[in-house]
Amino acid sequence: MAAENTPALSYAFARDKGLVVLEAAPESFQLGVRHGADPFALVEARRVLRRPLRLESLTAEQFEQILSEQYARSAVSGDAAEAAFDGRESLDSLIEGIAPTADLLDGDDDAPVIRLINGLIYEAVNRKASDVHIEPHQEHMSVRYRIDGVLQEVLNPSTRLAAPLISRIKVMARLDIAETRVPQDGRISLSIGGRSIDVRVSTLPSRYGERVTMRLLDTRHALLELTDLGMDEQTLARIRAVLAQPNGITLVTGPTGSGKTTTLYSALSVLNNGERNVMTLEDPIEYGLEGISQTQMHHKVGLTFAATLRAILRHDPDVVMVGEIRDLETAKVAFEFAATGRPVLSTVHTNSAAGAIQRLRDMGIEPYVLAATLRAVLAQRLVRRLCVHCREPHAATPEELAIFGLAPDAARDLWRPGGCMACGQTGYAGRLGVYELITVDGRLRQLIREDRSEDEIEAVAFGDHDTLLSNAARYVIAGETSVEEVLRVCRREETS
Repeated sequence: MAAENTPALSYAFARDKGLVVLEAAPESFQLGVRHGADPFALVEARRVLRRPLRLESLTAEQFEQILSEQYARSAVSGDAAEAAFDGRESLDSLIEGIAPTADLLDGDDDAPVIRLINGLIYEAVNRKASDVHIEPHQEHMSVRYRIDGVLQEVLNPSTRLAAPLISRIKVMARLDIAETRVPQDGRISLSIGGRSIDVRVSTLPSRYGERVTMRLLDTRHALLELTDLGMDEQTLARIRAVLAQPNGITLVTGPTGSGKTTTLYSALSVLNNGERNVMTLEDPIEYGLEGISQTQMHHKVGLTFAATLRAILRHDPDVVMVGEIRDLETAKVAFEFAATGRPVLSTVHTNSAAGAIQRLRDMGIEPYVLAATLRAVLAQRLVRRLCVHCREPHAATPEELAIFGLAPDAARDLWRPGGCMACGQTGYAGRLGVYELITVDGRLRQLIREDRSEDEIEAVAFGDHDTLLSNAARYVIAGETSVEEVLRVCRREETS
């Protein structure tokens, strides 16, 4: 089913009346009709199109998908984007009357800046990008998407387009377009074909002008159950047992972009059974959680993690999630709260699960407090999944076998990325979670109390359980990811 470059029916009419043009032929139009559509709208469509109509029934889901594809698809090649700015209007006229939550696909304004931004955001959502980077350079502007954790350039027009493009984005995010000397942060609420998209916007002065990063938050794909995180059965059963405990601190650790927030939200969904007062402190709040009290940090006015955590203790919480333990003050308050017999969830930036224990000790948490209150530490990474359409087998080298602890003389085929249209020539499509979990039992509690080394803690914790590397090895052997991808995500010191 092909659509013309310029849809024959306006978006508002198609959306409201449940009609969409599927095919335009010289003698007739093929019209998709949503189940329950207004039959009188067919008369108006026939009047506007001025050709006989061939009707095809569509389910609501089919209609929404076709509607989104037809009205949001926009050329984003450099030449097309640059040509679109010839004879453009002033920025004031482009933005006048645009509501902050307006649907990107709605309206008849063909202003080139608007059409370019619409196309960029739609394409980013369509390709499941997490971030859009707009970076001006001396002679050109680079627009890159972060897809599955890796940046890919999608647009490289002249740098003269940077100023109007960035100004338009700043206005949409309610930022000061006259201020270009200091960083600014804002937010845009959008709707694309009925899907609610939240965009976090951050600007930063650079040598050749402001750069903008937009983080795309799609709530429809964000809130997952624990079973959707891709944990192996053993790790999933162990983390469920940890969450069933009535008190103590559970930490999730890993680098930025490793999925820590998604894991915490999934854990909260288990604890939020309607009988508990669940409260979170976040910086920023990424997704709204039904039935949970969420508080946004505001450091400029003193609303820090530590100060707010003390305040919410007077609101009788049963479960608290602290976005990140960054300093000793926050750590102390969190451990004091957990010591009163209630569970706390939080994150720490370290490379390994045992490293989080050492980090808390370095902050100044006493070993006896740590041993008595810490329940578990989950370290995680996200590795890209090999594209099933183009992955290629190859004989494992002795070095690859040694990395994963396999016998050097074992004859085994592993898999590597190829590249095809389905995966955008990257060889990968989607991501997998890789985990290591330390649960604090009697033996570990004694080691922590005695202030033993990180290596000693790891030797006991992972005697019978996976490390990050051995957990990733399952996916490498099964052909779901590659050796190169595991080594990219797990640092060398973690694989030694």
